[in-house]
Amino acid sequence: MPVPDEEIHPVATGAAASLVAARKTPVGKDGVKFYSGWFCPFNQRTWMALEEKAIPYEYVEINPYKKEPSFLKLNPKGLVPCLESNGIPLAESSILVEFLEDAYPSTRKLLPDSAEQKALARMRIDLVAKKCVPAYMRLLQAQTHDAQREARAEYAAALKEFASYLDGNKGPLHGGKDIDAVDIALAPWAGRQYIIENNRGGKLTAQETGEKYQEWYKAILSHPTLLKTMSDAEHYEPIYGRYLRDEAQSEAAKALRAGRVIP
Repeated sequence: MPVPDEEIHPVATGAAASLVAARKTPVGKDGVKFYSGWFCPFNQRTWMALEEKAIPYEYVEINPYKKEPSFLKLNPKGLVPCLESNGIPLAESSILVEFLEDAYPSTRKLLPDSAEQKALARMRIDLVAKKCVPAYMRLLQAQTHDAQREARAEYAAALKEFASYLDGNKGPLHGGKDIDAVDIALAPWAGRQYIIENNRGGKLTAQETGEKYQEWYKAILSHPTLLKTMSDAEHYEPIYGRYLRDEAQSEAAKALRAGRVIP
């Protein structure tokens, strides 16, 4: 039986549609095949990394809720993002960003060269994965006023902790004047922050998140690579409406509902 989440707009729209149209040609061994869901924030991480590093890729749209047999053969979990490189399928958004760093060393760096600084960057990406993203999702799915207030405070605290690692002397972003892998880890949720603000208590203020986060948010929200990988807001609304009603059947939604970590 189909799940409600299957009923999503089938393709990217707006700026993202223009980008997809330019990335539909097979690239062979010079690049990768990118199995993507236009709506997915985890997917957007990998998409932003591909664009920032100017790696050739072929875009293939996938609805992960349909679990098509042909895609399950490639990725048994049936999830996006998925990259196919030299015939080998690879998955998990943060791992894919690191793979692109390793596989294409002559492209723009998204992680530092030194082992120590690279480890610090990974620690901050881990903070996004373990604190920022789960808190965002809990706030979306919270149904009572008390639960929403608690989840909003948790999310704001996670954003404030993230911002504590920003060096304002280098620029508003973690990468300074341009984005790096740490910025990319959180950027898709920044692009969807308006959903929280419109439905869970209004604008996130500097009093809640601190000024550093507000400066980062302003910079990332206007970054060309985030903007060109976003679709029109109207097509996100039905998807996130299911989260707001706590009806979503994504693996992330089901995990949080059951008190498990996001897979």
